[in-house]
Amino acid sequence: MVETLNIIKNDPWLEPYSDAIVGRHQHAIAKEQELAGKKTLSDFASGYLYFGLHKEDKGWVFREWAPNATAIYLIGDFNNWQEDPKFKMKRIRKSGNWEICLPEKAMKHGDLYKLKVYWEGGCGERIPAWATRVVQDDQTKIFSAQVWNPDKPYKFKKKVFVPNVGPLMIYECHVGMSQDAEKVGTYNEFRENVLPRVAADGYNCIQIMAIQEHPYYGSFGYHVSSFFAPSSRFGTPDELKQLIDTAHQMGIAVIMDIVHSHAVKNEVEGLGNFAGDPSQYFYPGDRREHPAWDSLCFDYGKNEVLHFLLSNCKYWLDEFHFDGFRFDGVTSMLYYSHGLGEAFCNYNDYFNGHQDDNAICYLTLANRLIHQVNPRAITIAEEVSGMPGLAAPFNDGGYGFDYRMAMNIPDYWIKIIKERKDEDWKPSSLFWEVTNRRKDEKTISYCESHDQALVGDKTIIFRLIDADMYWHFKKGDENFTVQRGIALHKMIRLLTASTINGGYLNFMGNEFGHPEWIDFPREGNGWSYKYARRQWNLVDNHELCYHYLGDFDKEMIHLLEGVKNIQKTDVVEIWHNDGDQVLAYRRKDLVFVFNFSPTRSFTDYGFLVPKGAYDVVLNTDNPAFGGFGFSDDSIRHFTCADPLYAKDKKEWLKLYIPARSAVVLKRVKA
Repeated sequence: MVETLNIIKNDPWLEPYSDAIVGRHQHAIAKEQELAGKKTLSDFASGYLYFGLHKEDKGWVFREWAPNATAIYLIGDFNNWQEDPKFKMKRIRKSGNWEICLPEKAMKHGDLYKLKVYWEGGCGERIPAWATRVVQDDQTKIFSAQVWNPDKPYKFKKKVFVPNVGPLMIYECHVGMSQDAEKVGTYNEFRENVLPRVAADGYNCIQIMAIQEHPYYGSFGYHVSSFFAPSSRFGTPDELKQLIDTAHQMGIAVIMDIVHSHAVKNEVEGLGNFAGDPSQYFYPGDRREHPAWDSLCFDYGKNEVLHFLLSNCKYWLDEFHFDGFRFDGVTSMLYYSHGLGEAFCNYNDYFNGHQDDNAICYLTLANRLIHQVNPRAITIAEEVSGMPGLAAPFNDGGYGFDYRMAMNIPDYWIKIIKERKDEDWKPSSLFWEVTNRRKDEKTISYCESHDQALVGDKTIIFRLIDADMYWHFKKGDENFTVQRGIALHKMIRLLTASTINGGYLNFMGNEFGHPEWIDFPREGNGWSYKYARRQWNLVDNHELCYHYLGDFDKEMIHLLEGVKNIQKTDVVEIWHNDGDQVLAYRRKDLVFVFNFSPTRSFTDYGFLVPKGAYDVVLNTDNPAFGGFGFSDDSIRHFTCADPLYAKDKKEWLKLYIPARSAVVLKRVKA
């Protein structure tokens, strides 16, 4: 059996752990068989079609899983929030499921409702676990489920969408903070104002955060209460569908930041103590609470929990036409320690019995299901430990993610910006860091995501420039610090984006060096929205320097997308010299040259490349991007023959490369 798993063939260092790898693989196969039987996993994961509130031909039907409950009432606007016997649910035989059937006139679109759940020794109001619409009262701040049955539900215009994944260029975004105004943005505003920017900039995918309903806005959407309800802060479910449909019509894929790694503790809004059983959805005992996130950890060993989470995956694909998911907090799921305080220095750290095989099985099944529902779906794992096989195909012995986040890269950029002088930036180390990855797993490379923009951290532009952004970011008034920051911001992005083996990610606004941090409304800042927004006016104002960075990012993305499947081409190092701080590599017909030296420019610096003519197609030093324009980019460069390398069909390409700049050249027919 070991020979059949390519993950071990591809990496002989995994051979000593073959029993564990095969065991996990067999566990997933056995669990899928147990859950689905003779049907498919997709058939099994259709709980959202059964549970929750549904309008049928004869009226309404509502079902809930609450095995510890002794009685459940449906309460709401339709019965003055009273325990009416007509709205008392019945347990379905001896199962843990409850059901009630009501006439059509019993409730209407827009009605608010909850459950009044009784259990031995207590009772409480609860929002249904499978609720697909949850709203918050503006005055009382109380959340309730809402009947959602509009007369004219949204119908998708784009029935079938095929994502462009060659390469995947992701624009990570948050609908609520996507507007200039100091308020919560809406699905409609995002569709009208931000999507056109994303399309113009060349990104072919948006990754939307904070979709699942969450009680506390400041959690950035990571403390989820209602897993099947799109956040009503931003608008209606139909408006979210229209946003996704519009993105598809623009050729933009839409993936969702899905949170299955933990859940909010709230009991009334969430699943924390749904029917008097704190462990209905979550691990019992010491494993119930996440020690760092003040949240609850799902019990992935329960079939009912697997049914809930797998159905959640299918629901968003089926009902909203999402193109896939970025799974949050995967490291936390994989290990009993949640990865806290662990160094992950060698392979034994991944196979030492400290891993949650139930969670590993769930993630594997989730990928199996998602690609069964939509073979073109995109799945990405946010995982920092480096677990082998995470983004390897299931049939090879992997867990089936399409991509994993290259979380080492932003950490590295932060480290060298903070700790090393410019003169100590070594191109060999930079190149190693952006290309160091498993050959059989695709990654999403990025310089910074939302994580680096939050209060308590700093974006790259702020690490480079800091307070001078407030005083010297007007064109003509740039000081040395600003000039350095603009130059390095472009170089860092170009090096990261041009060496991808899967895709590239940018967080909304960071492409143009959005100033300041992200700070959501909270008591400590007077519930202000000042820093929970994106100031598009800055990049639109051509009297300021922000547009330099935005324009460069746009040209960079279009250039890389213009090379068919550039992510699948070899990154061939041509040259590095740590003393000169010069790096050069090529991908197909593109040659990338970096001079990280802060003070030294070089004339006639030579590289051996395939012979031919080369045109400059992108230059960080171009005045259009805030550079000095020291090079004449209109000149076509011809290689010079060298008899020593004639048999290799290589010749010398000699360039003038100014200090702290990078240039991309394309081989052309002379």
